[in-house]
Amino acid sequence: MASLAIFGLMVGLMIGRLTTPEPSVLQQVEVLDDGLALWFNNAPPLHGEIVDGSVALLFEAAGQAQKGQLKLNGKDVNWRTRLSDGGLLLTLVAARPLQGDWAGQAVDDRWRLEIHLREQ
Repeated sequence: MASLAIFGLMVGLMIGRLTTPEPSVLQQVEVLDDGLALWFNNAPPLHGEIVDGSVALLFEAAGQAQKGQLKLNGKDVNWRTRLSDGGLLLTLVAARPLQGDWAGQAVDDRWRLEIHLREQ
């Protein structure tokens, strides 16, 4: 009886492992002319806001802390990713207020999210 219980437990664990989706991971960040392109292994749930002229996106994903700079109309925009309690947080800030739009699509078995910025 005990061996059947152990066997059932092992089969249940294997089925659970097969049906659990792979966690999202940020793989790459590319600088575009007017924003950023973020590459993930699959589509992560995200929440985005414009807060006091900065763009903030929170992804339910893992990834490494990164930072960089891009040019928007010849002016600097700083971006940074960092891990937070809710997941991976991307912030884009500049000396003037920003507005942003974002959209994602599947490309070659990965997920590409493009963020396009404009001055407010």
